[in-house]
Amino acid sequence: MTKESQRAQLHKTIWQIANDLRGSVDGWDFKSYVLGMLFYRFISENLTAYLNTSERNAGQADFDYANLSDDQAEFGRQETVTEKGFYILPSELFQNVRKRAAQDENLNETLQRVFRNIEGSAVGADSEDDLKGLFDDLDVNSAKLGQTVAKRNEKLVKLLAAIGDLPLGNWDDNTIDLFGDAYEYLMQMYASSAGKSGGEYYTPQEVSELLARITVVGKTEVNKVYDPACGSGSLLLKFAKVLGKENVRRGFYGQEINLTTYNLARINMFLHDVNYEKFDIAHGDTLLDPAHMDDEPFEAIVSNPPYSIRWDGDANPLLINDPRFSPAGVLAPKSKADLAFTMHILSWLAVNGTAAIVEFPGVLYRGGAEAKIRKYLVDNNYVDAVIQLPPDLFFGTTIATCIIVLKKSKKDNAVLFIDASAEFMRGGNKNKLSDENQKTVLDSFIARADVDHFARLVQNSEIAENGYNIAVSSYVEQEDTREAIDITELNSEIARIVARQSELRTAIDAIVADLEGAP
Repeated sequence: MTKESQRAQLHKTIWQIANDLRGSVDGWDFKSYVLGMLFYRFISENLTAYLNTSERNAGQADFDYANLSDDQAEFGRQETVTEKGFYILPSELFQNVRKRAAQDENLNETLQRVFRNIEGSAVGADSEDDLKGLFDDLDVNSAKLGQTVAKRNEKLVKLLAAIGDLPLGNWDDNTIDLFGDAYEYLMQMYASSAGKSGGEYYTPQEVSELLARITVVGKTEVNKVYDPACGSGSLLLKFAKVLGKENVRRGFYGQEINLTTYNLARINMFLHDVNYEKFDIAHGDTLLDPAHMDDEPFEAIVSNPPYSIRWDGDANPLLINDPRFSPAGVLAPKSKADLAFTMHILSWLAVNGTAAIVEFPGVLYRGGAEAKIRKYLVDNNYVDAVIQLPPDLFFGTTIATCIIVLKKSKKDNAVLFIDASAEFMRGGNKNKLSDENQKTVLDSFIARADVDHFARLVQNSEIAENGYNIAVSSYVEQEDTREAIDITELNSEIARIVARQSELRTAIDAIVADLEGAP
């Protein structure tokens, strides 16, 4: 079976699980159960494989951690927590709980205890913050699963079996990729069906990949990567695909304001086998209470911040003196925080770094405070490129968004404008960026040269003369696809048609006259 057919089979199975199991549970709520149980299976198998490999390499060829008694397993707890960040006793491993599930009349209590113990294993360790609350959204006692304990347990048994039967292969055979892919597919599936509530935190994979590739052009490794509005973490993790986890030397950093989504981001890191020491995902409001002040600057920053949300703005007198926002001399409007995120990102960008930000189109041309912020960005030569994306790429909106690329060390005093509005293929009920579409955009970004009707390198002085409007349509002329018509030739053709029409009428009249005169 090829990798693609294996992936297609996996997606088909996941879709079936979601439809079979959710029942009365709304799809968007049910994601927490499917994703949480997938995470439970992952860390169980991850830990078992890690311990089995260690012991077998030490000479115990038939060692199997899952078959140990809990008392026998306790000896390795401290060292394992230091290495992996958590510990699970053999009796509490996913595979062992699943075996007993159908006969366990108190399965809900068993699972609740297991989840509490897994999180508790990290208390006092460096990984405590990374594990804390990860199972909060997997409420095994929720009435959404059933009105009685028996009904809830019946659903939990099915859920354990379904997740356990997912074709995720052997651990040494691309298992990590498959776990991560299963997670991404679930997130996309639920975002697609949830409308705005799902789409606002999930960036489609192909857009995430384009953003990551833009920020690492010419590099094979980076120091740290950062997303100030990281959602489920999928955008950050594209660096693992583009560069390899080992080439993000000091790890993945992000902040997310929504508690449930923050938990999903940490789960996503684990499911992509990013060790707790290599990620730092924080919960909170990035604009008012940034969590990584001791970790900036960052060499690569990617983000798809929420569009035009409200923030304190000038109602908070402290913000105008905040070093992230003060350089522009003005704050983003209270009703539109888009450029507040942009200024925050610029402030934390390394001198040799690149930031790629998905923006709402209005920030490119609106007046007032936003125009003054754009003036600051352009006059100081921070805007490297503006890329117009196709419409209908994102879940929850059909708006054609754009990408603003920021750099602090540019080789020219110009902005590259790319009109990629036609670079898409239709996939299902949304547009998508194919590999070829991404390559076209990336090649143009790297070439930094004019291409008729697609790309134009514009001097900052021209942008200033245009009122600091940085909308792509203001600089890249769209191709005129209308057919040119020769009026003289058209009139001659009309004259020929009229003459021929007259001849035909005369002929028809003659025929009619002959018929009427016939005896």
